[in-house]
Amino acid sequence: MPLSPWRLRLLIASLLTVSFLGALDHTVVSTSLATITGDLGAVEQMSWVIVSYTLASTVLLPVLGKLADLVGARLVFLSSLALFIVASLFCGLAQDITQLALARIAQGIGSAGLHLMPQTIVGEVTSPRERPKVMSWIGAAFPIAILVGPLAGGLITDAWGWRWIFWINIPVGLVALALAMVAVPHIAGRSGRRFDIAGALVLGVTVTSFVLAASWAATDGLDGGFPLLVAALVAAVGLVVFIVIELRVSEPVVPLRHFAHRTILVCIVLSTVIGVGLFSVVSYVPTYIQMAYRTSATVSGLVPIATVFGMLVSSLLTGWLASRSGRYRIFPVAGTAMAAIGLLIMSQLPPGLPLWVPMAAMGLVGIGTGAFMNIIVAVAQSAASRSDTGSVTATVSLVRQVGSTTATAIVGGLVGVGITMGLPAALDAATLTPAAVHAASAAVQADVAALYSSVMAPIFLGLAVTYAIGVIAALLLPDGRLSDERDAASVTQAEPAIA
Repeated sequence: MPLSPWRLRLLIASLLTVSFLGALDHTVVSTSLATITGDLGAVEQMSWVIVSYTLASTVLLPVLGKLADLVGARLVFLSSLALFIVASLFCGLAQDITQLALARIAQGIGSAGLHLMPQTIVGEVTSPRERPKVMSWIGAAFPIAILVGPLAGGLITDAWGWRWIFWINIPVGLVALALAMVAVPHIAGRSGRRFDIAGALVLGVTVTSFVLAASWAATDGLDGGFPLLVAALVAAVGLVVFIVIELRVSEPVVPLRHFAHRTILVCIVLSTVIGVGLFSVVSYVPTYIQMAYRTSATVSGLVPIATVFGMLVSSLLTGWLASRSGRYRIFPVAGTAMAAIGLLIMSQLPPGLPLWVPMAAMGLVGIGTGAFMNIIVAVAQSAASRSDTGSVTATVSLVRQVGSTTATAIVGGLVGVGITMGLPAALDAATLTPAAVHAASAAVQADVAALYSSVMAPIFLGLAVTYAIGVIAALLLPDGRLSDERDAASVTQAEPAIA
């Protein structure tokens, strides 16, 4: 039953509020991380505050997507929001790092639902033609959260203490829950079908092992030793076992038929390109700008702001255009090409240029990425049967998140090794900070600037190649139109599957 215009607007407001709440939690904690771990006496275990949350949210994506197909997206959505609120309470009550990590795992599970279910619900209640526009509105929560999250985290921590960065979720979450209970319509699942428990467990172990192996390999190389070997072996064996399970069960948690469908497969590849090509490097850009361009931390933040702002504007514009025309292929083709050019420019920039130059280049990357970031989710949903809306949405999100997490670890390892090997003797890699570099002599500052440029240049070039691969993938998308029919099973296309 189509939603009336006012009901659709109410639904969008509800989903946008919840999406913003989930996205904000990804960014608001980073500013207060040192304060949190220092207060709990666990500075050396700082990474667990982030890793526990990220892994939980990544691993649960396909599980929640399949549950939405079986029991209905509304139930999964409201349950995820309730879990997120309760977990936020316990995060603020944590008395040691173990309690906080456990609460963050629960919060990460809830966050996975807050990220995934709005897209799934949109896929269930709107026509393929409407989805790019609606998803661009809801997807605006992510770049806005990136812009305001670090500032909000710092202000809340300074004014009320770090526990309130978690507790602030409770009143906002309760308002969002009340709004969602009214706005989100009932969406029937397929009751009576058995959930793929074995596949979900094996996938969770496999993804966790893969991410840990990539992180250890990036930071320690071959010196990672036995843990690295075990993690890599578990990931490899787990992948084989998972494929065997998915081929045998009647309701696989990740239907492998998605990978045999040309349109869906291309959308999965493009989603991976975003995770690897942009999200992996954006966290390292401010440090690069501080060192290579000798700016303050505040000024260096202008570059990622330009990237995110470009992504936000582009996403809203292309979502509106795609819904207006029904055409979608041009946006990933042009977007991947634009982002590849921006990263290629970044790889060629010498240190010392005016700051507007890297701002413009990374802004181009953001505009290019935003041009297709939400559209590919809508296209993948439109190419799948309605009964697979949750699982196909989860698959597209999962590969982006795994690609981002893995590539971030690899980029961080490459940066760390490159800087350590080439650092001037006057500076110690273990205590290297922008302040220490800025206090050094002009000659040392110039050497560090040149070093950071030489280390980052091949990384930017490699990520440009990643987007260039995305251009090729985007050209393989069928040049069809999104349907106006809510029950349409697919976009107009000549070949539904790969032979």
